Amino acid sequence: MSRFLLLAACLLLAAPAWAADTINVYTAWPESLSQPIFKAYTAQTGVQINFIRLSTGELVARATAEKNNPRADVIWGAPGDGFAAAKAAGILEPYKAASWGKIAPELKDPEGYYTAVSKNTLLFMSNAKLLKEKGLKAPTSWNDLLDPAYKGQIQTADARTSGTALTRILSIYYAFGKDEAKTLDYQKKLHANVQVYTKSGGGGTLPVGLGQAGGGIFFIVDALDTKAKGYDVVLSFPREGIGTSAEAIALLKGAKNPELGKKLIDWAASPAMQSLYAKHKINFVPANPEVKIEPGLAEVLKGAKIFPIDDAYAGANRKRVVQRWINEVLNAQ
Repeated sequence: MSRFLLLAACLLLAAPAWAADTINVYTAWPESLSQPIFKAYTAQTGVQINFIRLSTGELVARATAEKNNPRADVIWGAPGDGFAAAKAAGILEPYKAASWGKIAPELKDPEGYYTAVSKNTLLFMSNAKLLKEKGLKAPTSWNDLLDPAYKGQIQTADARTSGTALTRILSIYYAFGKDEAKTLDYQKKLHANVQVYTKSGGGGTLPVGLGQAGGGIFFIVDALDTKAKGYDVVLSFPREGIGTSAEAIALLKGAKNPELGKKLIDWAASPAMQSLYAKHKINFVPANPEVKIEPGLAEVLKGAKIFPIDDAYAGANRKRVVQRWINEVLNAQ
């Protein structure tokens, strides 16, 4: 063997075991949120993260279709109702993260099928110029969005693809005393003011920022990102209350790299990962109680009436609720 080949062989033997390790992830987080987190994990461990970004509905549907031959190891960053639906579909493998015991009961599956990594609250976001032109104040009630001044001005998520939309529907359900008839009646009225239902939950934030739409209902992480980019928008909360969603992580059943998946879950549920939110200006509320909420985010949320979404109820009723929205709101004549 030549000296060159001998040296090459020695270098290969000496290379760290994780150098070629790769884990495959389906995530509902857009790249602006997921990339800083995933890059930090790779920098720390050397494990590469291959990811595909999908809306919640697409993520659950794809993972379910692949259940006999999973192409991903982990699903990350969809609202809890998506994980509850994934559990019901039998595509998750239970695994309790190292810090599982510290996570509040409402932020995890009791059997360990999924664990929250953050909380994300809905709010109203309005274009400041439109408010001024129409002589409107920022909406502080769900009924404010029914004002004829908002006709053709509201963008919000499409329940056929987006978990954000289900959180919106359940927020209305809670705000109207868990009365489905009143919830549907309200949505029919709101529909008259909707300009477009977007495929993803944050899809309408830029049009509102640009003044192409007057306002919408979005998760706070997307709304604050829009505001941070310099767009003149106003954030507000309905006095009747609005929902917050637990965004979670879970191991897929039959994953090709289960041990890597478990290590990623341990890290995702840890203070080390959730401390990165503030560092990268990602406005999630940490699920791990050892991580303090960023002061600016805490100030925005101050005084807001917030409903924790019941993931078990949401997961069990997801298909039915969405189908009623399609039939009785979207396709109503």
